[in-house]
Amino acid sequence: MTRKPVVVIVGAGSLATFLAPALRRAGFKILEIVTRDSPLSLRRARVLAKKVHARAVAARSAELNADLIWLCVPDREIGRAAGLLADRLALRTSTRRKNKPSFAFHSSGALGSRELDPLRKQGVVVASVHPLMTFVPHSSPSVAGVPFALEGDPKAVRIARRMVRDLGGESFTLPATRKAAYHTWATMTSPLLLAYLVTLEEAAIAAGVARGDARRMSLPIIRQTLANYGQLGPRHSFSGPFIRGDAQTVARHLQLLKKRPVVRGVYLALADAGLRSLPVKNRKALKLLLQA
Repeated sequence: MTRKPVVVIVGAGSLATFLAPALRRAGFKILEIVTRDSPLSLRRARVLAKKVHARAVAARSAELNADLIWLCVPDREIGRAAGLLADRLALRTSTRRKNKPSFAFHSSGALGSRELDPLRKQGVVVASVHPLMTFVPHSSPSVAGVPFALEGDPKAVRIARRMVRDLGGESFTLPATRKAAYHTWATMTSPLLLAYLVTLEEAAIAAGVARGDARRMSLPIIRQTLANYGQLGPRHSFSGPFIRGDAQTVARHLQLLKKRPVVRGVYLALADAGLRSLPVKNRKALKLLLQA
């Protein structure tokens, strides 16, 4: 395919709300926003369709008169949605309608392209295309430089790689057997990082700082730590009592946190990780403290 594929987006959630406008800005035509046949889903689809000059339709009414179907639905819905779309394509074939889609993607980080087997059986080549980025309502992240994990049929992967490049992202391939490990990494990179940040708020409350103030006051050091990590690497970004080997200070921390066992558990797990992989002085004494 020498031209940019015409796209149908399935879903109208956070990912679709980001992806459809990004594709349109990159020069791709969005033909339909396909969603479930419920008032709320159709309302969301109409809002998104208006932004990208597309048509909002329920799955049972979708024309699918495009080159590519991109599923942006929850993992648990991918197989079912692929089956419904495959049934629509089979009906189109039986009525001899042309312009059958050649490609289909889904954007699950954990699941492989086999979830799209119902479409594969209709002659569509398929791939999983997952951006390593967080998408939440009321946020519009840039896709520039964002890595996309690709897995699936070679022809579909080639098209996905080109589309990612047009979006301004980067791409890499991985086998289906690595998807679960990849998604574990992705989950630790954002959702569980957020869980850690919430735990920081609990530690601040122990110091008499209100939760909202703790969030605001923590941001400068968090931002600088991330900047150091990106520019200098982890070993040259490490600071605090562990790199100094200050066992007495760590002991005071642990004593205080006995009253906050959840925070203490996170502290111990992260401290243990630091001892394993970062430059630490007085390692033996610190290790004994963590095991006490």
